[in-house]
Amino acid sequence: MNRADISQEEQFHADREIASQPAIWRQTADFAPTVSHLLPKSGERIAVVGCGSSWFMSQAYASLREEAGQGESHYFTASEYIYTRNYDRVIAITRSGTTTETIELLRNLQGKVPTVVLTAVPGSPVTSLATESIVMDFADEKSVVQTRWATAALGLLRTQFGTDLKKLAIEAEVALAEDLGVLPQMAEITYIGTGWTVGLASEAALKTREAAQFWAEAYPAMDYRHGPLSISQPGRAVWAFGTVEAALIADIAQTGATFESSTLDPMAHLIKAQRLAIALARVRGLNPDYPRNLSRSIILN
Repeated sequence: MNRADISQEEQFHADREIASQPAIWRQTADFAPTVSHLLPKSGERIAVVGCGSSWFMSQAYASLREEAGQGESHYFTASEYIYTRNYDRVIAITRSGTTTETIELLRNLQGKVPTVVLTAVPGSPVTSLATESIVMDFADEKSVVQTRWATAALGLLRTQFGTDLKKLAIEAEVALAEDLGVLPQMAEITYIGTGWTVGLASEAALKTREAAQFWAEAYPAMDYRHGPLSISQPGRAVWAFGTVEAALIADIAQTGATFESSTLDPMAHLIKAQRLAIALARVRGLNPDYPRNLSRSIILN
């Protein structure tokens, strides 16, 4: 499908998958108690790994777990795992279960450390390599671009800390209904976050680049002052996940850039960013289900 084939009204797989997130989060809430015994125990020293969106969800989960006092939690993209470190458990997130780097990691760790894989595909290669598998096939997607799988995986992990996903599903419905305003007209978007929401900022920027071939960046909020603030200007946006300092907001306002923030749970606010990525794809005449140069699973020779 080329640029000329795209209409403003066309429904993509990504549209339907983004819209399904309230229902998927409720289903995840019901599913969570059946697999909670497979998740890391309090006090365990763990690593969480993934690639692409799954890496950013790993970052968010590891940060949340540390903040909750559950134990030392590191995160890695699968190709950069540090094998000289010792962990009580390794958690791997992979939608397809066929990502080359994640398969290689799990194979290397067999017999050395307990591993748990979160995947959307039953019987995928990772399930035969991990010590335990959590299969969330109800959250799988047709679009190459990940949306509901990423939030369902993070949502499942957040239930460890008492997060009520059914309550968050109501906030997800709010995010689905919010007006995008002038955001689809922006020339560039920078996403910022603090703590666990740095991972969400990176995920939002990735969605924007993947779906719309539109340049977007992500930074820890306070580091945005250390150079990136210089690109802020009218016609560009800075999007904050969670709470950022008032002084930083004032600095951004002085540049004339559009500032986006929300009182919604940051994971619900991510849904609005996903919607923006699809809206930008439409503006640019692109099909976000099949991003240029990408496939559903990265399989290397």
